[in-house]
Amino acid sequence: MLDDSKKKLLKLLVALAWADGRVDEEEMEIVEAMLDTFGADKEVGDEIREWAKTHRSLDEIDVSDLTKEDAGLVLYQAVLLTYIDGEQTEKEVELIDQFMTKLGLSKEESAPILERATTRAKELLPMLQD
Repeated sequence: MLDDSKKKLLKLLVALAWADGRVDEEEMEIVEAMLDTFGADKEVGDEIREWAKTHRSLDEIDVSDLTKEDAGLVLYQAVLLTYIDGEQTEKEVELIDQFMTKLGLSKEESAPILERATTRAKELLPMLQD
């Protein structure tokens, strides 16, 4: 069983994936990887997959009880998600800013996370484009 904060992190990733009006297979792969990382059981995995079938927004998720560590983790994964199609658009940059605000992270707190995630995403791009 996964605790509520981890479920919220997964739902936040799904909501971000929906930002362009759809959830691509590659975006769901990141969600699936996080399910594995968190050790989610079949029941939780099915719940998140079902939740992802419907258009979602960041406003649907209460993040008031997330720790800064959890917020940093989901921000890192969110940045990777925005690069999954090969580039990060202006709209995605705006969404990341909204995401940081929703998570209660300042620009100062977010800067090193964004830098690490962007560097990692760019390292992974050649593998994603094959």
